[in-house]
Amino acid sequence: MNPTPALTTPAPDRPWPVVLLTALGAWLATIPLAGMVALLLGDLMVSGVGPYVAGPLLLVGACVVLRSAGVGLFVEQLAVPMLLLGGVTLGFGLYRDLPPLGASLGLAAVALGVGLWLRGAWLPALLGAAACALVLIGVVATHHRFLQGGLWLAAQGCAVLWAVLASVRRQPGTPLDTVGSGWVLAALAGLAFGSGMTFLVGAMVDVREAGMGMGWHTTGLWTLWSGVSVVLTAAGGVVLARRWPSLRRGWAAGVVAVAMGLAWFLPTLGAVWLVAALCATQARPLLAAAAGVAAVWIVGAFYYQLAWPLATKAAVLVGAGAGLGLLAWWGHRVGHTPPATANTETAGAPPGRARWGIVLCAVAVLVVANAAIWQKEALIAQGRPVFVELAPVDPRSLMQGDYMALNYRLGDTLRRQLDDVGRLERPVALAIVDARGVARLERLVEASDPATPAPGTLRLQLTPKDGRWVLVSDAWFFQEGDGKRWEAARYGEFRVMPDGRALLVGLADAQLKAIASPRQ
Repeated sequence: MNPTPALTTPAPDRPWPVVLLTALGAWLATIPLAGMVALLLGDLMVSGVGPYVAGPLLLVGACVVLRSAGVGLFVEQLAVPMLLLGGVTLGFGLYRDLPPLGASLGLAAVALGVGLWLRGAWLPALLGAAACALVLIGVVATHHRFLQGGLWLAAQGCAVLWAVLASVRRQPGTPLDTVGSGWVLAALAGLAFGSGMTFLVGAMVDVREAGMGMGWHTTGLWTLWSGVSVVLTAAGGVVLARRWPSLRRGWAAGVVAVAMGLAWFLPTLGAVWLVAALCATQARPLLAAAAGVAAVWIVGAFYYQLAWPLATKAAVLVGAGAGLGLLAWWGHRVGHTPPATANTETAGAPPGRARWGIVLCAVAVLVVANAAIWQKEALIAQGRPVFVELAPVDPRSLMQGDYMALNYRLGDTLRRQLDDVGRLERPVALAIVDARGVARLERLVEASDPATPAPGTLRLQLTPKDGRWVLVSDAWFFQEGDGKRWEAARYGEFRVMPDGRALLVGLADAQLKAIASPRQ
């Protein structure tokens, strides 16, 4: 029997510039379409059933077009913004009439249903990611009503749900598998984002917010969450041992034990480890790489967790690194058989390639670290020295080694202006500098304004932190037990560049005399 022509006829050649321009035209055509829908329905969209009529109609129409064969390129591309418009319209009605959690879960269910109905790879994956993101948003928007740490709860649950489905039933290329890939990517992003800012990223990138963090130590559920993380890490180890018999060795069990120890201190790590184990053993290299990036991010975020003293964090990280090094030496000594699914060409790769990979990774780490150090050293050497008066704040905290919490005096006009500034922005304040070098922050200026500040003035970037606006940092760290010396601090000493970038280099007393540490 001959195959049907529909299966044997090759798809017409579509150069990507043509597809891109057609898609642009389709998106532009959607704008008047949205306006027409709003005009036809009028008040029904605002207070009536309009969203529940127009939204499903747009969704169904877009899905029918996307599932049809032989439609024109423009019509096909027009269906994508129609799909988005239908989802937004339906979401407007749901969020208008339901609590945030109910609306988010309802819209997530719609996104999953549409993703399972559609064909292809990228669009169902995006819908799966959108569904997971909606679940996270809904839980976070209402978690304060029933439980702190809502992002952890939602992201952990989404990741574990995917892991259960992937371990029970795995059919590559099916709609469920494609939607699940997008779902787990969003869950990994939620776990990484919820852990807070990771090490060195804030030094190399103009980060607008230092990360959410979970506030583990304030919830009273630390033991429960850490225990769940440890159990999930152990489950990941079981998955690796079952799928790859060559890992049923003592050194491999030691690696899992080290990961379980880290998971106790990092409650978001367990689910990521489980996802990484499943992806690695099921030949999902892209998802495994994404899980690896999330794990590295979470471990790096441990540096910023205030729930642990600096000495404890250093001991944990150094101990984990030393343990993994010893286990690697042990595994190299005893040898192991590559997994049965390993690629023969990769397994026989020359050792020199691995050595060069290690060297390149080490060089990359050194370049990143030294670039951050060079930036700070250049700012200290070239920046203008100024002092900013400190405002009263909770003077000390012993939660992380020993540090002084800092707040800064802001002018009344500036405070009123900052009330209207979003928490994701980095506003620039104009400061007046007196003859002593003391800067008084007066008002906001446009960050993009190329005009040079007048003599006796400068610009300073402000950063949102825990509901306040600060300069660079809201803390000054010092040697444990040396707090008495720093109680006399009245000013923060900064080095400021012309574009407003600043670095806190020290504290000074009421006479602007620098307070030196015992080591200076």
